[in-house]
Amino acid sequence: MTAELISGTQIRKEILAELSEEVRQMKAKHGRGPGLVTILVGENPASISYVTLKIKTAEELGFHEVQDSQPVDISEADLLALIDKYNNDPTIDGILVQLPIPKHIDEKKVLNAIDPDKDVDGFHPVNVGRLMIGGSEVKYPPCTPAGIQELIVRSGTETSGAEVVVVGRSNIVGKPIAMMMAQKGAGANSTVTIVHTRTKDLAAHCKRADILIVAAGVPDLVKPEWIKPGATVIDVGVNRVGVNETTGKAILKGDVDFEAAKKIAGKITPVPGGVGPMTIAMLMKNTVKSAWLRLA
Repeated sequence: MTAELISGTQIRKEILAELSEEVRQMKAKHGRGPGLVTILVGENPASISYVTLKIKTAEELGFHEVQDSQPVDISEADLLALIDKYNNDPTIDGILVQLPIPKHIDEKKVLNAIDPDKDVDGFHPVNVGRLMIGGSEVKYPPCTPAGIQELIVRSGTETSGAEVVVVGRSNIVGKPIAMMMAQKGAGANSTVTIVHTRTKDLAAHCKRADILIVAAGVPDLVKPEWIKPGATVIDVGVNRVGVNETTGKAILKGDVDFEAAKKIAGKITPVPGGVGPMTIAMLMKNTVKSAWLRLA
């Protein structure tokens, strides 16, 4: 048996096509599309690359996109004042401060300064609380977990009553996706166990999973014998394990031994091309939702 491949690249295309139609309808009805500002502090190459992709995606969808680049030595007070300016800008529906930011600035203060109703990354404590409550309270689920849930649902995996095991307990992925899968509603209603690298008999927990979500940041952590035959495996890990001597590009590995696991699993995401492409798509989805809420 070879597992069905869950392509984040393909599902991303489907989501962006849906969002493009929503933006078209929004412009026809309200005379404007969603507004997104991306604030970049300094010149971190990885951040620049990521922000460039976000800008490109937003512009292709027809967003009003503002790129606000700031010098690496901007003061904390000035950055907070800049965020406040966009909090009060009626043309902006989503505010994104690209992380990491320079060490002289308190990251927590910056994230907490963003208006929760414009926090399309879903990191503000208010939005974390909304996620915990669930249901209609949820406005902006964090983008990577939201992308994971979309991959599970759109791959046709049954979630209601399913045993879900989440390997990893980060605030960005592990904890929120566990909470989302445990909520009442479509694409959820699961029984969820959170485990991590210090869990006793980690393999036995993974083996129980109908849906195994691995976000531990350890290359090839999950072995094929840890996987229940026919399970859906979502590999969130993106680990740089070397450099291709021919292309000069990084060699990436997931947290799951993919080549072996695909012979056991029923469905599986690749690395790259699985969870990765979904994150920006879900950021765009949150921004479109924010715009609809503001225009209602």
